[in-house]
Amino acid sequence: MSNQPYVIEMENITKVFGNFTANENVNFSLKKGEVHALLGENGAGKSTLMNILSGLLEPTSGTIKVNGKEVSIDSPNKANQLGIGMVHQHFMLVNKFTVTENIMLGKEISKKGIINNKKAREEILELSKRYQLDIDPDAIVENISVGMEQRVEIIKTLYRGAEILIFDEPTAVLTPQEIDELIVIMRELTKEGKSIILITHKLNEIKAIADRCTIIRRGRSIDTVNVAGVSTQELADMMVGHQVRFKTDKKHPKIGPVTLSIRDLVVKDYRNLVAVDHLNLDIHAGEVLGIAGIDGNGQSELIQAITGLRKIESGTISLNNKDIANLPPRQVTESGVGHIPEDRHKFGLVLPLSVEMNMVLQSYYKEPFSKKGVLNFSDINQYSKHLMKEFDVRGASEKVPSKSLSGGNQQKAIIAREVDRNPDLLIAAQPTRGLDVGAIEFIHKRLIEQRDKGRAVLLMSFELDEIFNVSDRIAVMYEGKIVAILNAKETNESEIGLLMAGSTLEEARLDQEKVNEKLSNEIEKEGVVIE
Repeated sequence: MSNQPYVIEMENITKVFGNFTANENVNFSLKKGEVHALLGENGAGKSTLMNILSGLLEPTSGTIKVNGKEVSIDSPNKANQLGIGMVHQHFMLVNKFTVTENIMLGKEISKKGIINNKKAREEILELSKRYQLDIDPDAIVENISVGMEQRVEIIKTLYRGAEILIFDEPTAVLTPQEIDELIVIMRELTKEGKSIILITHKLNEIKAIADRCTIIRRGRSIDTVNVAGVSTQELADMMVGHQVRFKTDKKHPKIGPVTLSIRDLVVKDYRNLVAVDHLNLDIHAGEVLGIAGIDGNGQSELIQAITGLRKIESGTISLNNKDIANLPPRQVTESGVGHIPEDRHKFGLVLPLSVEMNMVLQSYYKEPFSKKGVLNFSDINQYSKHLMKEFDVRGASEKVPSKSLSGGNQQKAIIAREVDRNPDLLIAAQPTRGLDVGAIEFIHKRLIEQRDKGRAVLLMSFELDEIFNVSDRIAVMYEGKIVAILNAKETNESEIGLLMAGSTLEEARLDQEKVNEKLSNEIEKEGVVIE
């Protein structure tokens, strides 16, 4: 790999938007046949740099060379001509079209104005077979899985003759199985001589697939390293600029009275089927209660019911002994509930609105932000500036639309707004989904701070690492019921995993004993001495 020629050289790339510098003198090079990871925090400038390479943006200054020759990439078409293709994080497919129609769109094979679908389909099948992409060319896009949509995007770039493929956060929406399949596909592509740039903040994926890694921090390239020669910890520390603690420090909880009490709760999902089935749960002041469960076992519906986003069929929800069941969302929040929602775009932010207006979504109608129905923009501005600084929300300014922030900074903005209200109950649903290790560390600290202030914190996450790292007690949900509530220090991931899959606590513990016994026997048989 070390003797391979550079197919891409980006030298001193700077990109300025108004007063905001997204990239500052960034250097990046790609060798033929390698997977080169571009690692950085949310908002570090990774996507901006690759949007420049793929022709979506033009650099303010700097040079780009393709195969040693200086080029100007002023459009995606020019990038395509140079053999550069980008697989975007948010797929750009037409749902009502077939896979074949999507792939050939804009590059149709035609004769005398008649499009030759058959020839395109044959080429697509050949590419699918050659790179083990396994797609159905006749399927309608709205009927295929997310993983399959991504494969269609990959073939779309290959169909246009791409030799250099840019993958922007490709695993953000994939299942673990689909991630494994994508790694196999990437290896197949590099075997064929393709070169891959992988934009990510997931360290385990970099270790699994990348040859080299360039770290970008706050718009600047920090270093380029051989992945085999560095540890996950070293990559994390370079990315954020200080030592990252993967485990959150926390003192023993000081448990107070019950803050939230749920009794015999029944909630239906959008299909009118029972999602929460006669559920009982208490959460105390001064604790983090984590809800663990496989996606689709009623966790989302439970949180929507507590926060007023979904009507309940029966049962009670009490906050500080006051009934809040079926209250409108505003009355729920005014009762003392903070909500970091699972879907930050649908329930957390009004994306076209400025950051400062999103910061006061829960309180714009109160003093000092308004008086007699007239908004006080000066106070709103000062307040949002203060929150952006305290919660490290990075963006050009508080005046920009929220949609222009990176995912991590959007999440920090929501957390800033909800935490600053000092709610009695803070609900955090999937609070770190899609975030880098630095942002995850920051958010976990904030959740523990709320707990230490005597607040009740309800954490819902599909990441068991997160559940164990932050929770004091863990409630396992299965088929709409709480099947067990365990002290986080007195259980383990294996036991919780078995409960999530439908085992009873007795069965899970019996299973664990068998595993431990088998392990002891193997150690004894091998003659290993453990001191």
